[in-house]
Amino acid sequence: MISKLFQVSLLLLIFPHMQQVQAEPVSGPGYEVISPAQPTQDPGKVEVIEFFWYGCPHCYRFEPILNEWRKTMPDNVQFIRQPAVFSALWGKHAKAYFTAEALGVVDALHADFFDAIQNKKQRLTSEDDLAAFFAAHGVDEATFRSAYNSFLVDAKMRQAKTMAARYGVTGVPAIIINGKYKTNGPLAKSHANMIKVMNQLIARESAEIGKSTE
Repeated sequence: MISKLFQVSLLLLIFPHMQQVQAEPVSGPGYEVISPAQPTQDPGKVEVIEFFWYGCPHCYRFEPILNEWRKTMPDNVQFIRQPAVFSALWGKHAKAYFTAEALGVVDALHADFFDAIQNKKQRLTSEDDLAAFFAAHGVDEATFRSAYNSFLVDAKMRQAKTMAARYGVTGVPAIIINGKYKTNGPLAKSHANMIKVMNQLIARESAEIGKSTE
């Protein structure tokens, strides 16, 4: 009798821990688990972060595929672009992106910036070159320079330098799903499969959010 009681008590102690272990996310085909999981901006939405660099040809080829996905992404998805900063050159392009974001002109410039670097072979690294690029897209030079040298853009740059490490990102393009999962070309084997993996993980996280609000 004592032995049976001991076994029952032991199971009662262990079972909650077993449930917790089983609930932990695990890596699967096409993605890796981020450990520890990172907080998201809105717990009520599934956050999707794209790490990219304008100088990356893989990012350039992935961009139209991602844009098509964005047209049909679920309403509960919060999509965030995040320029990666792995060098001084990457940092200059990231600063251009954050300047466009601060001015509300990302949609007007994003594709053309990719095209200028990937196809026209423009470096677009100096403030003067960027001022001319922005001016060609209707942004007054003084307005550009004010945003480019603003505290907001500087703060975004400081944050960007640590973002990739937080998510274990070592190359681009990379996609982070809800602070928990990472997929990229080597993991998913193709850009098209990256989208499939994203959709699967978004569905999983949507279900988890639904359970938490019941």
